[in-house]
Amino acid sequence: MAAAGGGYGDMLRTRYAVRLLTGTLVGRLPNATAALAIVLFVRAQGGSYALAGGLSAVYGVANAVGQPLLGRAVDLRGQLRVMLPASLLAALGMTVFAVVGLDPLPLAYAAMIVAGFFTPPMEGGLRALWPSVLKGKEERIHAAYALDAVAQEFIYVFGPLIVTGLIACWSEAGSLFVINVLGVLGTLAVVTSQPSRQWRSEPRDAHWLGALRSPGLRVVLAAFFFIGTAMGSIAVAAVAYGDGHGGGMVSSYLLSAVGVGALIGGFVYGARQWPGTPEQRLRVLAASMAVCYLPLLLVPGVVPMTVLAGVAGVFLAPSLACAFVVVDRHAPQGTVTEAFSWLVTSFGVGAAIGTAFVGPAVEYGGAMAGFVVAVGGGAAATAVLVGARRFLQAPVSVSTVVARSENDRNGAVEPGFSAEHQA
Repeated sequence: MAAAGGGYGDMLRTRYAVRLLTGTLVGRLPNATAALAIVLFVRAQGGSYALAGGLSAVYGVANAVGQPLLGRAVDLRGQLRVMLPASLLAALGMTVFAVVGLDPLPLAYAAMIVAGFFTPPMEGGLRALWPSVLKGKEERIHAAYALDAVAQEFIYVFGPLIVTGLIACWSEAGSLFVINVLGVLGTLAVVTSQPSRQWRSEPRDAHWLGALRSPGLRVVLAAFFFIGTAMGSIAVAAVAYGDGHGGGMVSSYLLSAVGVGALIGGFVYGARQWPGTPEQRLRVLAASMAVCYLPLLLVPGVVPMTVLAGVAGVFLAPSLACAFVVVDRHAPQGTVTEAFSWLVTSFGVGAAIGTAFVGPAVEYGGAMAGFVVAVGGGAAATAVLVGARRFLQAPVSVSTVVARSENDRNGAVEPGFSAEHQA
């Protein structure tokens, strides 16, 4: 982050920068809080953890399928014409779910499909806008990417608190409604801005397999499928833990602690230089994340468990940041956007599978069984990266000193790394 830190003030003073960053964060709030909000709503309706996990999984899978398809539609038709209708449809799906509840169950599943599939690709849309908003100035663009990554962690810190606060003041159904209204307003703030209305995608030409023809990329996608599984399982396991330790906001404390840990880890990771290639660092970071999940199996009292949840989140943001660099290095020329979309999809599908698998585990073995699923996901991700390391070697075309990535028109580099360590 040091490289970008000096440009924060200059970037934020740029016209539309604060509006776009804030609007995107608010617009992503429904998706960021969906796993917790759905589980709490289903439990309030008398549904089981298995049902809650199943509905949340359907939402996650639909979201993972919809993101790259909606992103392609945005490239073809622009942000306003795609993102605003998508946001309204996603909010409509959640509203139907909140009003109808679990009966009839097929309608509840249909509502989850609509809400998940039509979640607008806000994150990708924002990153597409930065070059034009910041006039192509690399220092500002680097600052924007760094601040964007840090700011997104606040969603996962405060999002669960917002959900449980709305439940305390109103109800589980009311929290679903308010969160999704905020999501529409955030999307509206972005897509009605001048940069969004004027933005058009650059033409691209790709092989029929696109980014997936890269063996290295496929390894990263497989690893982040299992990391997503771990993160999805933690959301349900945290609710189960909270139910067994007084209920209330306990589950939110745990999930917010994971976000705080990720925030701290991201700051530390970006503040200094680290040796080795990004591929090597990714293996170390994934293994460290898996090790930090192990203490969760102790399921102690609320205070120490909250601390352990924070520790479990420390290596999440660094792993994601390092993965972005690895994906950029291994994406075939002209397919970097598609490659990042596949990373989001892989992580999302893994999270959906994790929420579905952890439901029955919690039913039969309690919160500890849920955290066992998280540990297994972290271990599997590490095994993939280590076992398939020959497919994830540093690209021979990457020199030790790189001024500009072939796939990155902005010349973005990994924050906190000197030239000899840059991807």
